[in-house]
Amino acid sequence: MKYKMEVTKAVIPAAGFGTRFLPVTKAQPKEMMPVLDKPTIQYVVEEAIDAGINDILIITGRGKQSIERHFDKSYELERELKKSGKADRLARIREITELCDIHYVRQKERDGLGDAVLYARKHVGEQPFALLLGDTIVKSDVPCIERLITQAEKYEESMISLEEVPWEKVSAYGIADIDERDRKEDAYPVTDFVEKPSREDAPSNLAMTGRYVLTPEIFDLLETIEPGVGGEIQITDGIRQLSTVRGVELKGDRYDIGNIPDWLQANIGMALSHDDGEMNETVEALIESEMYE
Repeated sequence: MKYKMEVTKAVIPAAGFGTRFLPVTKAQPKEMMPVLDKPTIQYVVEEAIDAGINDILIITGRGKQSIERHFDKSYELERELKKSGKADRLARIREITELCDIHYVRQKERDGLGDAVLYARKHVGEQPFALLLGDTIVKSDVPCIERLITQAEKYEESMISLEEVPWEKVSAYGIADIDERDRKEDAYPVTDFVEKPSREDAPSNLAMTGRYVLTPEIFDLLETIEPGVGGEIQITDGIRQLSTVRGVELKGDRYDIGNIPDWLQANIGMALSHDDGEMNETVEALIESEMYE
C-alpha cells in the first residue's frame, strides 16, 4: 500500500521488567525513575512533542499503572495546591496533563520489544510512525526524533538513530552493518543489523539508540519472524528485513536509564546544564568536594 511519508504519531514502549535496576524496579517502572524532578518517560514524551507530534501511544504492561497516573489529572492534589497558594507547582502538574493526546495499550505477554511494537498496529494504521524507547533520554539542540523525521521525509525510507559505543559494550546493543564510505551522507544506507553480537562478531560499533522512524511494513515482518536473542521477538530482526533503512548518527547526549551508572550520569549532567543556578552550583560543589575524591 502506498502511503504519504508524514509522521504524526509516536509509539513509546514501556512494558519491560527493568531487571538491570532491581530491586527498585520490582514495584516501580524503570520509565518512572526520576531524573532531576521529572520521571524518565516524561522527557521522552516531551521530545516527541517538541518534534511536532501530539498523538502518542504508550505500550505498558502489568504493574505499570503509575505511568498512566502520572499523565492523568489529579483533582485532589490540584485542590490542595490551590488551597495552599502554590500556584507555580499547580501550573506544573496541570501542564503534564495537557501535554498531548496520550493513549495506552497493555502488552499481555512480555515477549520482547518487537512484540510490544506489534500492539501499536491498530493505533498507527498504514502510516509511518516514530518509535521512542521509554527508558532512554536524548538531550540535543534539535530533538533526535525530529532529525529522523526530517530525513525520513526526505528519503521516504525508515530511519534509525545510531551512535558509536565502546567496542566492549557492543554486546548490549543492536549493531548496524554499513559501508564506511556511505557515512559521508547525512542519512546513510544500512545493509544489516545484528542483535547483541559478541565483540568478535560485531560488524561495527554503531549501535541503535532507541529512536526510530518506521514504515508500516515493519508490522508484517514482526508477525512472521521467529524469536531471536533471549527467546523474544526482537525489533532488530524485523528492521533488518525492511526493504530499505538508513542510519542517522546521534547528536547530543544519550542516557540509558535502565542501568545505575547512566542514571547517575544523567542526573549529574542534566543538573549541570539546568537553568537553575543554585542547582548548578550545588552539583559542582559536590563534584569538587572530598566525598568524590
